[in-house]
Amino acid sequence: MYQVTSQPDQAVPPGVPGGSNTLAAEPSAYLRQHAGNPVHWQPYGQAAFAAAAARDVPVFLSIGYAACHWCHVMAHESFEDQETADYLNAHFVPVKVDREERPDVDAVYMAATQAISGEGGWPMSVFLTPEGLAFHAGTYFPPRPMPGRPSFRQVLEAVQEAWRERRDAVERNAASLAQSLGDAQLSAAVTVSGPPPLLDPDLLPAAVAALARSEDMTDGGFGAAPKFPPSAVLEFLIRHAAVPSDTADAARDMAGRTLAVMARSALFDQLEGGFARYSVTRDWSVPHFEKMLYDNAQLLRDYVHWVRLGGNEVFPAEEAADVAVRTAQWLLDSLGLGTVGDTGGAGFALASSLDADSLVDGEHHEGAAYLWTVEGLQEVLGEEDGAAAGRLMNVGPVGTVSGYGSPLHPARRLEGAEAELWTRVRPALLTARNQRPQPARDDKVVAGWNGLAVAALAEAGAVLGRKEFVAAAESIAAYLERVHWQAADRALIRVSHAGTARGIGGLLEDYAFCAEGMFALYAATGRTRWYQFAERLVHAAGSRFVVDGRLVDTAGGDGQVRAAQGGQAGLDPFDNATPSGAAAFAGVLLTYAALSGSAEHRALASQVLALVPPLAARAPRVAGWLLATAQAALAGPVEAAVVGPPGPRRTELHLELLRSASPGLVIAVEDDGGAEVPPSGAPSGVEPIPDATVAVPLLAGRPAGPDGSPLAYLCRNMVCERPVATPGDLRARLELMTGAGPVS
Repeated sequence: MYQVTSQPDQAVPPGVPGGSNTLAAEPSAYLRQHAGNPVHWQPYGQAAFAAAAARDVPVFLSIGYAACHWCHVMAHESFEDQETADYLNAHFVPVKVDREERPDVDAVYMAATQAISGEGGWPMSVFLTPEGLAFHAGTYFPPRPMPGRPSFRQVLEAVQEAWRERRDAVERNAASLAQSLGDAQLSAAVTVSGPPPLLDPDLLPAAVAALARSEDMTDGGFGAAPKFPPSAVLEFLIRHAAVPSDTADAARDMAGRTLAVMARSALFDQLEGGFARYSVTRDWSVPHFEKMLYDNAQLLRDYVHWVRLGGNEVFPAEEAADVAVRTAQWLLDSLGLGTVGDTGGAGFALASSLDADSLVDGEHHEGAAYLWTVEGLQEVLGEEDGAAAGRLMNVGPVGTVSGYGSPLHPARRLEGAEAELWTRVRPALLTARNQRPQPARDDKVVAGWNGLAVAALAEAGAVLGRKEFVAAAESIAAYLERVHWQAADRALIRVSHAGTARGIGGLLEDYAFCAEGMFALYAATGRTRWYQFAERLVHAAGSRFVVDGRLVDTAGGDGQVRAAQGGQAGLDPFDNATPSGAAAFAGVLLTYAALSGSAEHRALASQVLALVPPLAARAPRVAGWLLATAQAALAGPVEAAVVGPPGPRRTELHLELLRSASPGLVIAVEDDGGAEVPPSGAPSGVEPIPDATVAVPLLAGRPAGPDGSPLAYLCRNMVCERPVATPGDLRARLELMTGAGPVS
């Protein structure tokens, strides 16, 4: 497959950049993990590409992230090896990229990697011309050849030989690939001109039917191993189940089965809460142990929305509520940076992830913190309880993970004596586990992922009656406003470290996820401040990411990224680990249009939803958030305005709305005025943008009752029915308008 030739190493010419490893000063935890490698790593930037041009050598681009197990493996096997490093340094300019800090770089070269190799994943290994065009790529390469996979050294030598001997062909192929990637972007473009297309309601039942065909009826979830939590798809199914139709029951059943099997599996941390990234096995019994903020924020919201829907016999709402509470608490306890409510210091935000590995005796061991043996359980709990806990959690004499042990995995609902036993022994096991070497945490704060968490925590607090979760959501929102939002430039910065924003500007997904969080927080608290922040984000996103009549994922960007896809700005319409930026923006536009009455933003949402028809039945598993937004659009969405003085009666109306499963229900609540003053430590430059409003238009002209009592108005397209004064009447009207009942 590869023609391997050995050539004498070439020293880096004097005075040319790239003669040392320069990652030690980088804020990224992933980049700093490689600062001690003998490889002369450079951070991604113009200096590295200029060095490649000056030396007339390719760029070796290695992309990964801090919690990535196989990134650690390749680093240990290849990047820590002096001989391999010498060859890399002599023939390439090695560049390291943290995919979480530079998703724009990751997305372009992931598309190239998949086109070249037919696979994708991390670590990603891409060979580029000095202009940034990809010409060879793969993922993990072993130190020695394996069946169907060459060694890393073989790849390096083959690429170097091709670069030296067949440069013209390499450059032609690279240019052709870039043009193909650019053409693909144009074919998938979202145009924002012309009349908004009508959405066919038959598309959503077709999507449900397509999902049913891919459901794993034996082990739960969709498809085969590896199995990822289908967070966005679950949101669509839950919304679809809330509206009467021929496919509503099927959607509810699918969502319930998947939520149940994940909650009872090794994917869910049975001791502490929180979900791992994915399951290596089809039956969810062996997870890939990294725990990500974005996964847990999305899944928290799914489980809260299942509670709001009312659950079913397969997965009762009370079990889902327990999973949601434990997941929310894990987010705050394990990823929390700072103190909730602290506005005088750095503030409070959530870190990005926990690693899959723990460092034991100087070596990385995947899942070491989470694995148990029967003997280990008995050592903590005693012989009888330890053996019983092992049977309960599928811990047997042979470990399921490399012989080291097994993750805790009940695979069924625990009831009666089993539930009592687990409740009794869990604290002791957690205490013992906490004494083991713990996974490292990546402390960078990503704006968009924290926005997802704001929405999830705000709704969890409202639906589950946990005020502390709403307080945490407000603290995170204040951090995003103070640290990530650059008021003078009307710009959001994607990443911060230790309370300081730095790096690239936010992507479309960052603006959309943060706006989604602020709208959810406004709905939960009625604080106009959060509506105004969301409004700024929506307007700023519209001005940045609508370019030449097309919606794009990134604003500006560097020349190499654009060159790698034929000079075109990109838009990825597919959900990945998080909802696509386009889908999330469509949802935000729909919410904003309902609150503000803006026909322009409703039309823009409809333009983005034009992506639904080709994806609904063909690829619904990668279009979950688009489908969820389409469901909200077809349901109205219902607009609710609560007016009148604060107090128990208004709170009852407000809670009735917050606990409704009506898809896309948009809630506006009169502010008592106290939220207009930013707390200590909040930014002072928060004046509205020119076209932003001071109040929420949905509330305008809606009086309280004749005696000043609170009222709730239900509307569609800003046309409202007669107001109602009691939770019962409000519940009945919601059922008539959407078919969705509140939480019992």
